[in-house]
Amino acid sequence: MPATQVLEKSMKMGAVKTKAKNLGIAPKRMKKAELIHAIQMAEGCTPCFGRSNGQCPYGDCCFMADCLKIRS
Repeated sequence: MPATQVLEKSMKMGAVKTKAKNLGIAPKRMKKAELIHAIQMAEGCTPCFGRSNGQCPYGDCCFMADCLKIRS
């Protein structure tokens, strides 16, 4: 993952949409996980959001707080 600020709080959908728009992604009606996967791919990362089973090697991910809440 690129070196981005790790947030301890969940990232609100508005912030996710803003990040997506800044990367040239049109959020349209994507669900949060779909949009985060698109962001991860645009940044050259593995679209791993929500697939970690509570463990993640990417300590610098700005989506980590939300990701670790999801159990796949």
